[in-house]
Amino acid sequence: MKILTTVLTALLTKMVMGGEWVSLSEREDFSAWKGGEGKTSLAGYTLKDGVITAMEKPKNLISAKEYEDYILEFEFQLTPGANNGLGIHYPGKGDAAYTGMELQILDNSAEKYKNELRDNQFHGSLYALVAANRGALKPVGEWNFQRVTVRGELVSVELNGQTILLEDLGRVSAANPDHQGVKRRKGFISLCGHGSTVHWREMRIIEIPFGERKEEKWYQAAGEKDENLAELGFKDLLANGDLSQWVVAPGNEKHWTLQDGWMISYDGKSMLEDKMARHLWGKEEFGDFELVCDWRFPEQERLRRKDQPVLLPNGLEMLGPDQEKVTHNIQQLDSGIFLRGSNRTQVNIWNWSVGSGEVYGVRKATEDLFQKAVVTLRAKGDRPLGEWNRFVIEMSGDKLTVVLNGETVLYQAELPKVPTKGVLALQHHGYAIDFANLWIREK
Repeated sequence: MKILTTVLTALLTKMVMGGEWVSLSEREDFSAWKGGEGKTSLAGYTLKDGVITAMEKPKNLISAKEYEDYILEFEFQLTPGANNGLGIHYPGKGDAAYTGMELQILDNSAEKYKNELRDNQFHGSLYALVAANRGALKPVGEWNFQRVTVRGELVSVELNGQTILLEDLGRVSAANPDHQGVKRRKGFISLCGHGSTVHWREMRIIEIPFGERKEEKWYQAAGEKDENLAELGFKDLLANGDLSQWVVAPGNEKHWTLQDGWMISYDGKSMLEDKMARHLWGKEEFGDFELVCDWRFPEQERLRRKDQPVLLPNGLEMLGPDQEKVTHNIQQLDSGIFLRGSNRTQVNIWNWSVGSGEVYGVRKATEDLFQKAVVTLRAKGDRPLGEWNRFVIEMSGDKLTVVLNGETVLYQAELPKVPTKGVLALQHHGYAIDFANLWIREK
């Protein structure tokens, strides 16, 4: 069984595109944990045949390195009444639940906890901060699968296929100003010793690259004619004061129009038989570039409400009990920007809960979890509907970075099979939208 597990782990690692899973439990010793190299027992825990076991009265087991953005997966097995925890953003000292944050690992079915637990103390909860949904924990003695995703201010917890927690730490921090740990965005991972026997196996982690917020004014300015970009080496894609640098298909002349020589207005009503011709296509091909594009959804004459999936920060769709999709009901708005002539590598513009900037076509096409995560947004940078937003989109080889209103929402995301060169396109999706300040800088 151990040989099979080792082979399976190696295959899973090779399947990951652009990232590498690192095992925290499959080595011969605790070398993935602080002070544990060469040791098979550490801080009251043992490691044998790929299983980490918390023995009687264990202390905190602390990862050898700090983590910021990552996906952590593991299986765990509780004993009757067992209590432990998963510390995240732990600084390495103090109570992990307060100097960092602790996700409860708990047999909350035990009689001794009856009528004793607050809502935010049940399994999977951010201890003393946010309550997790209940009902996904298997009976004591069975193995459970848990996935924890941490990206910027977003944290999600999936337990046995059900999403039991999805939270914005910025909101939690604002609601709990005295809690120091919730303010942290980096730290060690810890197994928290609370005097109980708990078993872990198949524990692995993969880090997700991210970029910092852009504070320069030109990354955030939007909605007014911007001539300063020329000084930064950008070329105006509306330089002639008309749409001569774009292909306006016959029949689209009244739908895609230029206003004041710098703003493209689309009424969302093109009904051309050729659906691809309904988009506004650029004429010039580009390979590696930075594109500046302002956009906004103006007041809509017709809006329909629609249930859309809630996305987790790892790119998976949120699932509730019995693995049914969790949705939110929105006033549907949708558009996007095609990169290198491909609608599959489209930077989406929409009012889904995840926000604008993700690459839906890649996220839906891949089964690779890391690939899903890197094309899913780390943060939501959209301004309120009706206001102007600014994209700064960078393509370098097959890597995409998207900055929205100064927030780096995607960073170095791999786009498989993306063409090396192609035209831009502004998408028709049946909704009115304005584009402005279209400037490009080739690399």
